[in-house]
Amino acid sequence: MIAENLISVKDLIKTYRTGAIEVHALNNVSLSINKGEFLAIMGASGSGKSTFMNILGCLDNPTSGEYLMEGVSILGRDKNQLAELRNSKLGFVFQSFNLLPRTSALENVELPLLYNNKIGTRSRNEKALDALKSVGLGDRINAMPNELSGGQQQRVAIARALVNDPLIIMADEPTGNLDSRTSYEIMGIFQKLNEKGITIVMVTHEPDIAQFAKSNVVFKDGKIISNNPVNERKVATEELLKIATLTEKNATT
Repeated sequence: MIAENLISVKDLIKTYRTGAIEVHALNNVSLSINKGEFLAIMGASGSGKSTFMNILGCLDNPTSGEYLMEGVSILGRDKNQLAELRNSKLGFVFQSFNLLPRTSALENVELPLLYNNKIGTRSRNEKALDALKSVGLGDRINAMPNELSGGQQQRVAIARALVNDPLIIMADEPTGNLDSRTSYEIMGIFQKLNEKGITIVMVTHEPDIAQFAKSNVVFKDGKIISNNPVNERKVATEELLKIATLTEKNATT
């Protein structure tokens, strides 16, 4: 089977100017992302990984280069066109969850659908409910964010990213505020979604979290220095079982 290319970037350059100082955040970066990929983007602070993610997510423009999504150029579009693209093609998950505090889990998930005038209130409600069920929160739809644990809030954020049936989920440090067990639970959700065919691009600084992805791309000084499949890939269900066994063992000793 021939891999279907979703995103292709070529010779991306991103330069920032601070007075007379010129900073090269990205320096001739080229990468292809195929449908069904689960990619972890890694690198030290200042390596260019966040700048690259912002460009992939249509939140920023490169200084020069080429960016194709499904074979169509993304560059040169205006703010409204980019906003429509983000809402229809991309789902975002952030480290800080970014939930509205005075809004229920269900209403938070419905938010992206409010910008889709083709979907009525009933369909919007049903799609949001299905998304919450898919992340294991079908019984907490009316809960407010302050009534949910960090892991549950991130599940709501993932459901919100899923509700518009995106081509790609872009996750920026999705486990950065979570403990190990909860982080592995979130990785389990991502692995299940990926098995269903959803493409995932994830920024992480944690090597153990990157092991749940299929491939790791490492940035340094604005360049990709490695792009390799993950050997001995971790499976979240197996890692959670190890934690449960160890916890049970410690409790009996």
